[in-house]
Amino acid sequence: MTKQDWQTRALAISPLDPVWREKARQRLKEQTRPEKSLGRLETYLERLVAIQKKDRPGASKKRVVVFASDHGVEVEGVSLFPREVTPAMVTNFLAGGATINAFARSVGCEVQVVDVGVDHDFGNSPGLLSRKVRRGTSNLKTGQAMTEPELIQALEAGWEMALRAKQDGVELAGVGEMGIANTTAASAVIAALTKAEPGRVTGRGTGLDDAMLEHKIRVIEEALQVNRSFLADPFSILQSLGGFEIAAIAGFVMGAASERIPCIVDGWIASAGALVPIHLNPAILDYLFFAHESEERGHRLVLEELDVQPLLKLSMRLGEGTGACLAMGILDAAVRAYQEVATFEEAKVAGQKGEHVQS
Repeated sequence: MTKQDWQTRALAISPLDPVWREKARQRLKEQTRPEKSLGRLETYLERLVAIQKKDRPGASKKRVVVFASDHGVEVEGVSLFPREVTPAMVTNFLAGGATINAFARSVGCEVQVVDVGVDHDFGNSPGLLSRKVRRGTSNLKTGQAMTEPELIQALEAGWEMALRAKQDGVELAGVGEMGIANTTAASAVIAALTKAEPGRVTGRGTGLDDAMLEHKIRVIEEALQVNRSFLADPFSILQSLGGFEIAAIAGFVMGAASERIPCIVDGWIASAGALVPIHLNPAILDYLFFAHESEERGHRLVLEELDVQPLLKLSMRLGEGTGACLAMGILDAAVRAYQEVATFEEAKVAGQKGEHVQS
């Protein structure tokens, strides 16, 4: 496949059917509580019903897919941590000892870890899916981060994981990432897509001080300048400035939408991956739920551009899919209410909807 083929794939994803939205709206209206008393949860439920095209949507089978990769731009000193942390954290994910694992266990969610570009040989590590494109991208400050065949390979890895999720009966998916220096790549991608100044969309990542933050911004400015002739379309921007895990997230988001799986986007880096196909086809946004507003500086700008409200705002900036897991708990609870709360007719409750009915 080529980038043009992937653009065609993105454009083939249809908007949600308003008939299914209306079905959900009608049931919510008839349930035994004041109308619209669940606030934004009701709009989320309308979309969940329309995505799954089921009278009773499901959210019991949950999976967060964590894509991991290293980045050539790490050599520029844009992170407090060296790239050796990436394989160490992947190993921690597999052992069940990371924050994502704890959060996932709390909501009954499976964690699937996919290596798309970690600079390490994991051998036959149990539980790890290897779809390694290369051992890290090239340095985006000096040229394109990846070749077109590498971009396609990373996109395919994400798409494949979405198809696997469908085959395994996943009803609610989340997407996360791991990769030292990936906030730099994400900031560069988002700056190019939104035409924002790098200083507006570049944050402190792992906790940079003011001097290191200014250095990180300069690196991104140089990357945009060096790659300026390649930034003609969203997939070319992703190829030039992104990471293998960001590309895999883009592929996963598209695959999930194609397979009608509701997908929760974690935070800053995951938003960069999701933003690429959304810029090609805004209908893809219908299939996505944004978990939380990250502490990264530019995340509010992205959410405002998309006109979406995240489920949570907890000042988090961890990544890994942690916010997606927390959001899953909320959506699962909403789905249970949709399925289990009786309508006035089912409960045989007399009286005007919204009034207190005395026994």
